[in-house]
Amino acid sequence: MSDKISLIIPAKNEVESLGAVLEEVKNNKFVDEIIVVVDSEIDNSIPIVKKFNCKLIIQNQKGYGSAIIEGFKNAKNNFGCIYNADHSFDPKYLEELIRLSESNDFIFGSRYKGSGGSDDDDIITFIGNKIFTFITRFILGIKLSDILFTYVLCNVGKFNNLKLINSDFKLCIELPVKVKKNKYTYIDLEMFERKRYDGKKKVNVIKDGLLISYEIIKSFIYLNFK
Repeated sequence: MSDKISLIIPAKNEVESLGAVLEEVKNNKFVDEIIVVVDSEIDNSIPIVKKFNCKLIIQNQKGYGSAIIEGFKNAKNNFGCIYNADHSFDPKYLEELIRLSESNDFIFGSRYKGSGGSDDDDIITFIGNKIFTFITRFILGIKLSDILFTYVLCNVGKFNNLKLINSDFKLCIELPVKVKKNKYTYIDLEMFERKRYDGKKKVNVIKDGLLISYEIIKSFIYLNFK
C-alpha cells in the first residue's frame, strides 16, 4: 500500500474547471504530487497550473490517452491516479482507492456498481456504455461494471509495463485488456460522478463509438490469438 499518490490530470483548455479541481485536491492528505498534462504550449490551462505550482507536462503526442501515458511516465510515487480536469471526479474516493491498492494492482471506478451513479450521464452515453461494458465483460472476459469510466488508481510501474499505445479515448478499452493479459489483479469500486463544470462533453458519440468498437475487435484477437 502507498499512503501517498501521484494525481495525473489530463487537461485540454480546461480554464472553466481546472482551478476548482486543483483547489479541491491541493491539500489532500493522500496526494503527494499533482501532474497536469496539457495539450500544447498555448493551452489556456497553463497559467492555472503554474498558479498552483503543479508539475506541468506538455504532451509530445496529442490525445487523452497520450496525456495519461505521459503523466504516468513522469510520476514519482508507486501509485498514480487518473483524475479528470472537468470537476466530475470526487476526491472523497481516494482514501478507499488507496486502501484497495493493498491487495490490487488496478482499481477502476464504476458508476454502475451498487450505489454508484452519475449526474453527468445522458441517455445516449448511458446506453452506449452499458453495451460496451456488456461486450467487454462477456466477450473479452473483463470483469468490470463500467468500462468507459477513467477514475483509476494503479501501480505506476505496472501501468508503464503495459506499454499502452492508444493516444485517444480507446485507451479506456486497451488499459483493462492489457491488465487482464498481464494477469495483474484488479477490482472495481462504486462511485458517483458529479456534473462537470462547463457541461460540455468532449466525446463524439458516433466517432468514438466506432473507434471503441474497433478496439474491442482488436482486443478479442489480442487476448485469444497472441
